[in-house]
Amino acid sequence: MKLYPINAGNFKLDGGAMFGVVPKVIWNKTNPADEKNLIDIAARCLLIEDGDRLLLIDTGMGNKQSDKFFSYYSLWGDDSIDRSLQKYGFHRDDITDVFMTHLHFDHCGGTVQWNTDRTGYELAFKNARVWSNEEHWQWATKPNPREKASFLKENILPIQESGHLNFVKRSGEAFQTNSELGFDILFADGHTDKQMIPHIQYQDKTIVFMADLLPTAGHIPLPYVMGYDTRPLLTMPEKALFLENAAKNNWYLFLEHDAHNEIITVQQTEKGVRLKDVYTFNELFN
Repeated sequence: MKLYPINAGNFKLDGGAMFGVVPKVIWNKTNPADEKNLIDIAARCLLIEDGDRLLLIDTGMGNKQSDKFFSYYSLWGDDSIDRSLQKYGFHRDDITDVFMTHLHFDHCGGTVQWNTDRTGYELAFKNARVWSNEEHWQWATKPNPREKASFLKENILPIQESGHLNFVKRSGEAFQTNSELGFDILFADGHTDKQMIPHIQYQDKTIVFMADLLPTAGHIPLPYVMGYDTRPLLTMPEKALFLENAAKNNWYLFLEHDAHNEIITVQQTEKGVRLKDVYTFNELFN
């Protein structure tokens, strides 16, 4: 097995929305905002090469939305899935599986693209099976008013129409092994219903793809919960239990949305779990 970080692009989000009830004077120390109160955000995906399988976790925003849509998110930098794949000698047609932690547009938008004449949509990874779970799929295709703007039908319905949609089978446990995909999955409900957090065993380390359970290193303290979370009072105990396990077991946390910190570890302190070390992917694995 080999892992590759894949940057699908960078954007900005409102810092207040990203930190909920936490005052700006506090979160601005770790996630400094610009003059519009926006903070740097990444769409850092993860590619797993394992034998004949090439599995991509999350796909970023994609590029099919309107200029007006993208203007809300202040895109920056020149990273893309295609450039990142090419860096490692791969093409999107090589991808055999796309695993979506959840179906918010900034995590799954790159899974679907315009067709050649822009009359409809097609899979951006034409040879890939696409993985979600049935409970989250139902949640996303019949969205509540709070999340409706994040679950875009053009990102979701073409996957099912393509015939490539697969559901991860759940045992009912929050944490379970998935032998078909080759990694363990933690199901978390605070951010959105049945978000999936992969735990990957790699070079004697546990790499956890954090998705929106821990967006950035600045979100480690328990009350630092995004305004986007549908059940913030559930996010806190989910995060507390996860961080305790991460500190105890020295897990390496792969941050999808932290534009400046790729991988971190955490430790127990008198103030609770806090940041321990920060690594680049290359420092750990090259």
